[in-house]
Formats: sequence, C-alpha cells, structure tokens
Amino acid sequence: MEILKQVSESRNMKMNKIEKIKELKEPMDVYSRLDEIAAGGYEKLSEEDSGYFLKCFGLFNKCEDFMLRVRVPIGQLTSEQAIRIGEVAKKYGDDYMDITTRMQIELRYLKIEHIATVLRQLHEVGITTFQTGADNPRNIVSDPLDGLAFDNVIAIKPVVNELQSFVIENPEWISVLPRKFNTGILGSLSNSCNIFGHDCCFALANKEGEFGFNVYLGGKVGIQAQDINLFVKLEQVAAFYLALLRLFKTYGYRDNRNKNRLYFLLQDAGVENFTNALKKEAGIDFASAGQTMVQSENIAIGANKVLMKNNTYAYKMVIPTGIFSGSDMIRAAEASTSFGSGELRLSYDQNLYIIGVDREKIELLEATDIIQKYKSFNAIFFNGMIACAGSKTCSFGVIPNKSDAIEMATFLSSEVAIEHGSVRMNWSACPKGCGIHGIADIGFEGCIAKDEAGNRVDGVHLFLGGKIINGAQEAKRLHKALPLTEAKHHVKYLLKAYAKFKLRSETFERFESRFLGTNYTYQALGFYTKINYILNEKLGLDLFFELDASPKTYKKESFEIFDFGLKLFTMLTGGKRYMGIEDFEIILQNDRKIKKNEVSQVNPKVPDKLSEMIYMMTDNNKKTRARVFSELLVILEEI
Repeated sequence: MEILKQVSESRNMKMNKIEKIKELKEPMDVYSRLDEIAAGGYEKLSEEDSGYFLKCFGLFNKCEDFMLRVRVPIGQLTSEQAIRIGEVAKKYGDDYMDITTRMQIELRYLKIEHIATVLRQLHEVGITTFQTGADNPRNIVSDPLDGLAFDNVIAIKPVVNELQSFVIENPEWISVLPRKFNTGILGSLSNSCNIFGHDCCFALANKEGEFGFNVYLGGKVGIQAQDINLFVKLEQVAAFYLALLRLFKTYGYRDNRNKNRLYFLLQDAGVENFTNALKKEAGIDFASAGQTMVQSENIAIGANKVLMKNNTYAYKMVIPTGIFSGSDMIRAAEASTSFGSGELRLSYDQNLYIIGVDREKIELLEATDIIQKYKSFNAIFFNGMIACAGSKTCSFGVIPNKSDAIEMATFLSSEVAIEHGSVRMNWSACPKGCGIHGIADIGFEGCIAKDEAGNRVDGVHLFLGGKIINGAQEAKRLHKALPLTEAKHHVKYLLKAYAKFKLRSETFERFESRFLGTNYTYQALGFYTKINYILNEKLGLDLFFELDASPKTYKKESFEIFDFGLKLFTMLTGGKRYMGIEDFEIILQNDRKIKKNEVSQVNPKVPDKLSEMIYMMTDNNKKTRARVFSELLVILEEI
C-alpha cells in the first residue's frame, strides 16, 4: 500500500480539468433535473452538464441531438426489453441503433425534450444507462452464449448481476474513478469477447482440478492485459473486483487523462506490489494462477446456428458493423418469442443471437422476413467484421468507417472464394482504436492518404496478425496510409494466399501463425501485396505473384528480396535471371550482360523503373543488391 501511495502522490500533485469539474456537483443532482432540462431545452444545460455529467448516464451531446448508450449486461436481453428498445428507437431516434463491441446498444438522434421520457421507458423494463460513459465501470462483457454453449464451463451471469447491484446501481460509485474501467469475465473455453483486452479480465482457468479465473489487468487499446499470477474462485470474484475498484479509486492517477488508466498505475507500482495490495484490500490470500483454459478463437465462429447444451439452437444474425434499426430489433424479438425462448444475446462482434430455438422450428425461423433480410451477410467477410461509429456520428472519426467496412466485405465476397474458414477484419475510424483493429486478423485504422494525383483522400493504415489467444498480441502495421481504393486490393491478395494455403477449416489467425508469420517477414508480405497491386491493378498484366508453399528464405529480408526478384524476372520475361544461382553465372543475350532495363525491353508493358528494381533485387554483386524491402516499396510508389 505504501508504494501505491508513493506513486499516486507523485502523479497527483496537479488535477486535470475533468477532476476539477467533478468537484462542482454530484452526478445524481444532474440526473434528477432531466425533466426540467427536457422542458427548458439546451439553455438548462450548463457546460459541465453537457460536457461531462450527462455522460455518466450514457448521454452524449451531439449539438443538435443526443446519443444514448444503453447498458446490456453481457449482452443479454429479454424479448420485452428488446421490443422496448426498438420502440424507443422508432419513436424518438430515427429508427436507428448500433450494436457495440461492449455488447450493448447505442441509440442516436434523440432530441433533448425526449431524453427524460426515453430513460423512464427503458427503466420500466429493467434497463439502465448508468455508467456507460465518463469515468465509470463500463458494461461487462462475456461469452454471448454464456450458460448455454457446450464449451461454457462457468455461467457468469449471476456474478455479473452481483457486481451490477454493488457498483452500477449504487450512486456512490458514479464518477469516482480516475478514468473509465472496462471489464470482461469469461467462463467459456472460446474467446468470444476479446477477453485479454480490458482493464480487468477474468479468464477461465483450472487450478488443481477446480475451475475459476486467472486474472489479467491493465489492458487497453493497443495493449493486452498482463497476467498478474492470481487465481480467483467464482465466489471470490465480487470481493476481488470491489477491492480492485477501491484501489484504483484511491491511488489511480488524476493528472494527465491520457495516462490515467489502470495500466499506468500497474506499470509504476509493479505487478507484485499491486497484487499484494489487492490481497490486503480484499482480505483474501488469493492463490497463484492456474492453467488458462481459453482457446484462440470463438469455437462457434462462422456458424449461423449453434447447438446448445439443452439441445436447442442459438441462431446468429450477422448485423454488418452493428448497424441495426428499432423496427428490426422488434421483429427479431418477436421471432425469438415465436420460435425461441424469448431471449436475445448481443455479441462483442456486433451481432445478435436468437436463443432457445427448437430443432423443428429452425426452418420456420429461417423463413421469417427478419432472418431473410440478413441472411446474405452470413458470408465469411461479414461474419467476423467489426467497425466503430466513424466520422458520420463521431467527432474523432477520420473516415466514414462503417460504410467502408461493408464496401470492403462486399468487394472481397466477389473477388475471393473461401470455404470453411474465418477471418476477423476490424475497423477503427481513428487512432483511438474503438473498432479494436489491433487484435484483428486484418486491421484498419482510418487516416488521410494521398492518391496518385496527390489529392487527400480517405485511407487506412493496414495491420496484420492480431491474436486473441492466451498471451494475445497486437497486430503489426503492414502498410501506412493506403487510399481505400487501393487497400481493398492488398487485402484481396492476403486472402488469396489464405484461400490457397490454409488447411481445410483453419481460421486466418491460425493460418497467419502457421504460414504467413512463420515463413515470411512482414516486410516481405507488404511487398507481396504491393507488387500484385502494381502488376495487376495498375499495369493490367494479369500476373499473380504467388507466395511459396515452402519458402527457403528463412525470414531474412535480403534472401527474400533475391528470391522474389528471380521469380519476378521469370514471370515477366519467361526466362531465368541466372543459369545457376550458386555461382551467379549471368545469362548472355546477344553476347552482352543483362542491363537494368532488360525486363522492359523483353516485356514492353513493364515500366523501366520496375525493370531496374528487379535488376536491383537480383544484382550479382551482393554488396549492391537491395537488402531491405522499404527501399523497394519507395520505388513501387513511384510506378
């Protein structure tokens, strides 16, 4: 505790602007005035009300209207609740809603005069919007099929209800933390909620034959949570969680908001010191960690109907980028009542499950209008897609994002045929990373790029190889600032390699670990997509430069460059650059050495710059031969 006190005092000499705002009033005082505010309009809102306090109740002022976050603990809704949310969206929110990566709902376009009414109508069916914004514990996420799926070992809804009653429904906890606090609790074998990406992560584990949770702390955008070597039993979760929140409340940093998340306190205090403080605060000597049981991906991924333990089905509706409507939510809820158990589950990947469908009712459900409307989105490129709000409704967004993601998936569906696989493509409209692009198989971060004419256009930084396994890792950037019109082709060529070299039902994550990441440097993969874009989309040569099933370049750039250069020479000329690679004996054509523009002389469709680049890749002098791909990518940009 003494060390926590020391690091806290060293950082809290000066309070940030938000901490000073918090001292002005109690959040519940603002909440109690919502009827008055609704009657008086924007003039009844102070700057601190609009800029901070209303966010504690999920209300975000968008100047002309409001966005409202609706809390849905671990994504579970009764049909009655779903219908009410749908009715509110239809009547007050332009019939629009988003399903988010925190397994909850965002309503948009709400007018200030309707806010109090909307909140009352939601509360009537047991729905709260408390603590869905600002410095609060946010919605807890888990397996959408918690308690039902065959791989679910511990049903965690009861403990989530307990935490909800202790913290979320307790006004004393509103706005007392230094920063937002995300939590995931997973009692299943499959990682269906990005379990290692939260401030506090309870991951299914086994300790000497007993199931419980290994704890990981300090996750945030761009950083996976750290194993703190503690095993927490189910009955200890609440005590642990409250102790953790108390420590964060007491010792968390309140100076620089960009460095106030739990991650920074954990880094400065040290894991061992922090865990000792946790044990003392909780009054429990928690055991050391057991074996984490979470697998690398959702076991049910890609399936639109999943058999449950009780011999019923969970039917998955793929909702592209989470864009939904009140009308469709009502129809889905009605279908769940007619053909299922009357329960819906929202998922971390912005989709929706209809729960408890009997075998004999599956075909009847599939014939309904609401299922038919979304049936075409069951394709691989839509199924694993996530996208944050984008520039249309978020002031931080650089690109539209949701529409870009849908357009990309539509393009790929027509260009690449893949069966029995899955690929996670996540889109963030800006560096804040709300679309969780860092843990995607293929990630997109919105940016401004330049087209061939030098014009500023919507673009993305392209990322590859994110992992959601135990010891999850962030993706690496493959390309910087690609125009969206170009980026789709780079993704196409990555997926062509996946389609050709994957094992039968291998996910892209496993494929990347087994094949791409094992056989090639990321620099080589970036060159692979770029050269194919140049050869096929820009030059129209219709020549696909393929990767090898068993490359022998040992992930060393200089070897990869030479190997790629030889292949390119053969592709474009029909001949061989060397008669013998070992002794670099040069082919003689018309009694002279091959010149730097030899390729373009043989194949007139090849620009001189590309011809010279291939010579540069295969120069018989190792000292003058290109050794890193970055210099080649510069040349390709000029073609």
